Amino acid sequence: MSKRSYYIIVGLAALLALLMLNLPGSTAARLKTAFGSIFLPLFGMADGAHRLAVKTGDRLQTKSELIAANEALTRQNQELRLEVIQARSLASENERLRQLVDWKKQNRWKVKLARVIYRDPANWWRTIQIDLGTREGLSNDLPVLSPEGFLVGRVLAVNPTKAQVVLMGDPNCKVPAVVESDARSQGIIVGGRVFDGAFVELSNLPTHVKVKPGDRVVTSELSSLYPRGIQIGVVAEEPWLAESHLVQEVGVKLSANLGSLEEVWVLFR
Repeated sequence: MSKRSYYIIVGLAALLALLMLNLPGSTAARLKTAFGSIFLPLFGMADGAHRLAVKTGDRLQTKSELIAANEALTRQNQELRLEVIQARSLASENERLRQLVDWKKQNRWKVKLARVIYRDPANWWRTIQIDLGTREGLSNDLPVLSPEGFLVGRVLAVNPTKAQVVLMGDPNCKVPAVVESDARSQGIIVGGRVFDGAFVELSNLPTHVKVKPGDRVVTSELSSLYPRGIQIGVVAEEPWLAESHLVQEVGVKLSANLGSLEEVWVLFR
């Protein structure tokens, strides 16, 4: 009901009330009863509608208020997403550090944990720099392992506070190796045919040695630099004859991910 209608009804009621004041007492009483039964429900409806309109108006928000509320919720959602990402990163770092501690407890060698601080962008997967040097006892040719214990390479050069590590696959990092399932499979790890940091080659294998994809390749006992039995990778394909036809070669997928190293173990004798 509009305000105008509401005021008309109220005016008519007031006019009738004045008329009834000039009527005899008994007649006025009967008219009051009759008109009251007619108009009271209308007054009640009008009053209820008015209260409902006021209440509804209080609850409605303006467009600017809705936009502000939406922007606040968007910011809150972005903050929560960032918190989830940070929580996942911390959980991953905690798990990685836990694995480092567990591996150190299990191995029998003297080791030191080093942080990778630099990677040559022009030759990024061939060498890395770590934050340990001669002050911590490092010297050239010390073996370097991934956090999981896979062979990564060896120390190439060292100064008082830092050391350069040459990675597997670089021409300066040849490693005597053997296929674990066959002690006769002595060979040497060299860079792969394809420029791919995930693969190397096991060359100079005797032709009578049988190797197959999935066989583990580990450091050989013939090495003077690396302790024997350190996992290098797994055979990735069937062997092929070298150009000389006197030996065979086979592709090896490295177990360590050289492109994502953040910490490494340095082994001491």
